[in-house]
Amino acid sequence: MSSSTVKDNAKLDYRELIKPFLRNWRWFVASVVVAIILAFLSIRYTIPEYAVQAKIQILEDQNTTSELGAFQDLGMITGGNTKVEDEIAILKSRSNLIQVVKELGLNVKIMALGTVLDTEQYVNPPFKVNYLVPDSLVSAAQDEFYIKILSPTTFSYAEEEDASEKVYSFGQTINSEIGDFVLTPNDDQMKGGQDGDYKVVVNPVALVAQEYQEKLVLSVTNDISNIVSIALNDADEQKGINIINGLIDTYNGNAIRDKKEIADKTSEFINERIADIYGDLSTVDQTAEEFKEGRGITDVASQSNINLNVGAASQQELQQANIQLSIAASMKDIIDNQEGFEVLPSNIGLSDPSIANTTARYNELVLERNRLLKSSNEKNPIIVNLDQQLIGLKRSLKSSLNSMTNNLNLQVNNLSRQLSQINARIYAAPGNERALRDISRQQQTTEALYLYLLQKREESQITFASATPKSKVIDRAYGVSEFPVSPRKPLILLTSLILGMIIPFSVIYVKELLDNKVHNKVGLEKLVGNVPVLAELPKISKKDKFLIKSEERSILAEAMRILRTNIDFVLKSKGKTDSGKVIYVTSSVPGEGKTLVSSNLAMVYANANKKVLLIGADIRNPKIYRFYGGKNVNKLTKSNFNIKNKGLTDYLVDNQLRVRDVVTPLLVHNHTIDVIYSGRIPPNPADLLLSHRVEELMTEVRSQYDYIIVDTAPLMVVSDTRLITEHADVIVYVTRAGYTETKALEFPLKLYKEGSLKRLSFIVNDVKASNLGYGGRYGYGYSSTSKKKWWRAS
Repeated sequence: MSSSTVKDNAKLDYRELIKPFLRNWRWFVASVVVAIILAFLSIRYTIPEYAVQAKIQILEDQNTTSELGAFQDLGMITGGNTKVEDEIAILKSRSNLIQVVKELGLNVKIMALGTVLDTEQYVNPPFKVNYLVPDSLVSAAQDEFYIKILSPTTFSYAEEEDASEKVYSFGQTINSEIGDFVLTPNDDQMKGGQDGDYKVVVNPVALVAQEYQEKLVLSVTNDISNIVSIALNDADEQKGINIINGLIDTYNGNAIRDKKEIADKTSEFINERIADIYGDLSTVDQTAEEFKEGRGITDVASQSNINLNVGAASQQELQQANIQLSIAASMKDIIDNQEGFEVLPSNIGLSDPSIANTTARYNELVLERNRLLKSSNEKNPIIVNLDQQLIGLKRSLKSSLNSMTNNLNLQVNNLSRQLSQINARIYAAPGNERALRDISRQQQTTEALYLYLLQKREESQITFASATPKSKVIDRAYGVSEFPVSPRKPLILLTSLILGMIIPFSVIYVKELLDNKVHNKVGLEKLVGNVPVLAELPKISKKDKFLIKSEERSILAEAMRILRTNIDFVLKSKGKTDSGKVIYVTSSVPGEGKTLVSSNLAMVYANANKKVLLIGADIRNPKIYRFYGGKNVNKLTKSNFNIKNKGLTDYLVDNQLRVRDVVTPLLVHNHTIDVIYSGRIPPNPADLLLSHRVEELMTEVRSQYDYIIVDTAPLMVVSDTRLITEHADVIVYVTRAGYTETKALEFPLKLYKEGSLKRLSFIVNDVKASNLGYGGRYGYGYSSTSKKKWWRAS
């Protein structure tokens, strides 16, 4: 029979499933109590945090009035292209948070020392720390020291908590590792007698900024929404409100400064060009005036309307080309003369859109570089990377401007050539008209460029004046609730209660899952199927006596009497009603208690005034002497002492010995029991048990005794027991609770199924009181089901 067969015999019993958990209910109670205590301690000694929230709307730059339409030519308005995700990244950037930490002084914390927890004094601190060293040194420093206020005017200072203290007055300079500082008292707090111990903690600004960068949570309602929710959990609600409001103000302020910087740079460029072109325009006007005065010209008529119309069209094209060429050349000169990285004028009218886009990207990176340089240096890897990108963009701009200049030169040359052909026909007119026309064309070209730049200067000034923030504040920062969000008391208590139940449940479940031992009669019956389980014997302590007395009412004695009754019931069901009933007691391996069972079984039959013979058939490892010796036994006759060493092996070896020669009558607890000890250990036990003397012994003792109890060898260890099973009327197979593995039952059940181990019955030994299977406060007995099993034929 395989292990799966044994398991198949077990039927699902929900009461048995929950029995291990009910039996260990104290562990559940203890675990829940400990878990709840730990939860209360966690709640008690955890600094509560409050939720602070704000909402802003990311604004999209767009043309709101027709007067601002020209802004797109300069790249100052990028209507409808703002990405909320990018703005969230900028809003939560490290540089913004560093600026907020500096403005709010969050890198210096004043902690009120408590018994277990230290509490930050953010609102109305008892004093303020003012460093006399440059802010750049304090921003990168890390330090802590201890202050104890002694009076409204004095305090003690210590660098460590248990170090010696020095007494100072408020306003007195104190020397520290990171620089000198002065403490100034908070008058309102000092008037109220604000005494106590405090710890001042100074952390690097970048470290504090990184901490809040990780704690800030920014989210949008949905993919198409421009509403950004800003949330922060902090131990001080007012502090969280100040941080979020400061972050929003910093974000909007930086955006306004960026726009104004671009507008300023554009205006500066346009003013320089206007000054140059104004000089050219004055020169042309003066030339026209001198020409007319010198030639006496007041009015010049056209000689050919057709030539004039064609010439005017060609002149218009040439004029536009010259304007583009002049602007491109000026832009090229600015880039060539620029040292380092400065903001370039945005698109000032060039027809090539790639130059405008590249210029806008260049300005964007220059602004980002300048912002980072406020909190870092040029060796920073991020700034080095930006420098490389800026060099590439500048190179691209130069290339684009060179290409555009070349193209414009070709276009101007072509137009000039075409215009020359037209002018050749016009020059047939008087020389005065031709000369005046040349001056007039130059005057118009210069004037057109001059007016264009004046218009762009006005637009730049409007941009500067109308610079707006990138976001609209919907809700300023506010406390979400007056109750802290952390620790969440109901959740912690519920979680601790669940964990308090799960932990013992898991331990017991795993223990039961990995358990492969026999524990009681109920479990054994499920494993052995139709084979009867006669009884379960309780666990006894070492101080208890091994052999029971006739009038004893102990749990073991009652269990043995039940076993005796059930064995008799089985014998009757087999038709064995006469005397000479042979009962074999065996087990799987040593240590399961078969000798204890056989010895006490002999006692309960003797107590019932039956004539009993106990045979020690475990001739390899005899243990009968342990139970029938010492104070429990009184020898009946002196002659018994002379043959006390003679036993079963002696009888089997020596054909001259008779049964009475190896039987030792013993008086145990006022009852007589005959014992055949195992005798000397032979070299060939298995061969010896095959002797015909075994059958002779059994035949003779059947006629002399009511019950013959045979203590045999373990069945799985040696083959001795299997050699003599044919003489048994019933075989009591002993299993031990918590010791016998369920897999070990496969062997006797297999022999039983094959027919080589007939008349098999089981008992469970050493069962704990909590695991006893049936009945009353003693926990043993039998059910109707078990009765049916006992009389089934083998």
